[in-house]
Amino acid sequence: MSTFQVKDGTMIAYKDWGSGRPILFSHGWPLSGDAWAPQMLYFGSRGYRVIAHDRRGHGRSGQTWDGNTMEQFADDLAELIEALDLRDVILVGHSMAGGEVCRYVSRHGTGRIGRIVLAGAVPPLMLKTPANPEGVPMEVFDGIRQGLAGDRSQFFKDLSMSFYGFNKPGAKVSEGRRETFWSLGMMGGIKPEYDCVREFSEVDFTEDLKKFDKPTLFIHGDADQIVPIATSALKAAKIVKGAELKVYPGAGHGLTETEADKFNADLLAFIKA
Repeated sequence: MSTFQVKDGTMIAYKDWGSGRPILFSHGWPLSGDAWAPQMLYFGSRGYRVIAHDRRGHGRSGQTWDGNTMEQFADDLAELIEALDLRDVILVGHSMAGGEVCRYVSRHGTGRIGRIVLAGAVPPLMLKTPANPEGVPMEVFDGIRQGLAGDRSQFFKDLSMSFYGFNKPGAKVSEGRRETFWSLGMMGGIKPEYDCVREFSEVDFTEDLKKFDKPTLFIHGDADQIVPIATSALKAAKIVKGAELKVYPGAGHGLTETEADKFNADLLAFIKA
């Protein structure tokens, strides 16, 4: 992987493969750019330039104690886009990275963006509040923090079951995928991962979504146990003017992997539209 240093001195690792129109993939928590392997291979083999970075604190990037915020993640993304001089880029964010993409748009505009895709993404707001009764109770996120602080290794092993929907009756469990999820999670720093729980649960991206002015596609599974569709895509798609929403029946949170063939085909069609 290549690396570059952002303004605060943190090293960001990224993969930049192929040539053609650029697609930049931003990964979910607690993973790394490697989570986009099915998409990197598929689109790189079809004449696209594919880029995937490891968010600070994750994967092979620097592990920072402070500054693990959506604002900083968005600024890192902007520095990467500018360093690689990406233009008309298709920006794809999964899960927590949906918030990263939203905050990028609100802080840096859409001048370099051609299209936006958010998959299983957290916007507009995950946390249950009086104004967001469909949200997830704070107790759930406190449990995540407790799991990280107590036994992070076992927590990630357990989380992989619901992340991919392997805990559903009759589900075909891939132990290889579970082990990969665990290994990518354990590559990250515990402090950045801990800080990110607040960022993906409590940050409200409603105003960020209102600034989208590029063709936007939301893809979400209606059986997502991590980011329930009722509090995320169903609302977000109504906020972004002209947005398209594709709902995958029975799909879980890790649909970019478990539904890779369908996801890749839908993304390709959206890019070509």
